[in-house]
Amino acid sequence: MELTYHPKFKKQYKKLQPAQRERFARALVLFKIQPNHPEPYNHPLIGQWKGHRSIAFGGDWRAHYLPKGDNEAYFVAIGTHNQLYK
Repeated sequence: MELTYHPKFKKQYKKLQPAQRERFARALVLFKIQPNHPEPYNHPLIGQWKGHRSIAFGGDWRAHYLPKGDNEAYFVAIGTHNQLYK
């Protein structure tokens, strides 16, 4: 699985506390090996995020991405549920 990141995602990621960064890193390991593994709860989004998917990485934290083909994910946003669904 090839992962790419939107500049906005990178900016949001830099603001995360180290614990959230570590949780996201662990979720990415599973995501890269088995994208539909139940633990990161990879699921499609609706509404303003239609066409995107999301993975969870601890409590209320989410990372949204756009699937690009069968083997690429373009991460566009990261944050808490409330931050992403304003």
